Amino acid sequence: MIATLSTPLKLPSGATLPNRIVKAAMSEGIADANNDATPRLETLYRRWAQSGAGMLLTGNVQVDRHHLERPGNVVLDAETDLAALRAFAKAGTSAGNHLWMQLGHTGRQVDAKINPAPLAPSVVEIDVMRGIGYEFAKPRAMTEEDILHVMDQFAFAARTARETGFTGVQLHAAHGYVLSQFLSPLANRRTDAWGGSLENRARFLLETIAAVRRAVGPDFPISIKLNSSDFQKGGFTNAECIELVGWLNGSTLDLLELSGGSLEQPKQVGVSIKDEGEDARPESTKKREAYFLDYAASVRAAAKMPVMVTGGFRTVATMNEALANGDLDVVGLGRPMIADPELPLRILNGEVDRAPTPEDRINLFHLLGWNNTQIERLADGLEPDLDLNGEAAVALFKAREEKVFADLLNRARRVA
Repeated sequence: MIATLSTPLKLPSGATLPNRIVKAAMSEGIADANNDATPRLETLYRRWAQSGAGMLLTGNVQVDRHHLERPGNVVLDAETDLAALRAFAKAGTSAGNHLWMQLGHTGRQVDAKINPAPLAPSVVEIDVMRGIGYEFAKPRAMTEEDILHVMDQFAFAARTARETGFTGVQLHAAHGYVLSQFLSPLANRRTDAWGGSLENRARFLLETIAAVRRAVGPDFPISIKLNSSDFQKGGFTNAECIELVGWLNGSTLDLLELSGGSLEQPKQVGVSIKDEGEDARPESTKKREAYFLDYAASVRAAAKMPVMVTGGFRTVATMNEALANGDLDVVGLGRPMIADPELPLRILNGEVDRAPTPEDRINLFHLLGWNNTQIERLADGLEPDLDLNGEAAVALFKAREEKVFADLLNRARRVA
């Protein structure tokens, strides 16, 4: 039978997704100053639970409060308010859909004001433009004790996610976060058992998956988000991704989400600012609708677990064609579900044949602020403002992010 967007998907762990549309992970930034879940998060995810998507992925819940992607991240550790987390899970599953918690650890990719000595595979600084709002400290190389501790942090967070009502977890091993850093020869220059060959560089990820599985049991879905390529000369390549997938086939993974890029090379939003290396494609293929579909097909051919692709999908025809061709099993939708929070339902009901594309009229440098401002509106129970000017959205976003950052640093000083 040829799968369509409305076809249920049974996962290896025994759970079933009611359809093939997933709300992809997007950083919300609306935790409180203690990095706990809030009623605004409940409002946001209760809205998305009504979207018709078979599964929702949370944005980047951090397993270490000293390694935040941004100040408003939810953190899951021994200090977490579990009642707030349960309320979040209840709201996010209110329509009978799945809600999986994405778990992350930034490694070196954390603001220096939060952590002046972040962990990383090796002492290699992030290669990003200075003076554009990012400030990163030189990292320190992780000891084996550090590596084992981070594995324990992922396992603890996954077990707690299950106990508080989330229906699955995803480990963020893409976009330059710590699991991805270990996979990249540019970031991982170790000469011990955790670096060098791909087998050694992949060891951290594979052992973390195993630790999480031991923590949550055999019947709880585990996913990872993995770069199909770093799209950066000297980085993790598509050929290495395919080889890694062969090893992942021996794990108990339920779903493999493919993406690409990092803060150094933001391919995940369709932008390249560096040499893409061996995975560069001709200009004609770069203009395709879904960023990573060409790479996903080769990965899907090697994978025994279901594969999800996120990034650039806008037409229903392309989504169904990818499913029919066997290039993927699940379609991830991110930014379109900010502009239209009920988009999956409209797609499944045949009401629309394409997703909204407000990004077509927003300056590239305004997109982050525009999307985050719309998420704030949804969290306040408002409708998205599609007429909002990009420059105005950035000003609103910047002001609020600065306040959240100040509140976080003030709390850290009080605790210290």
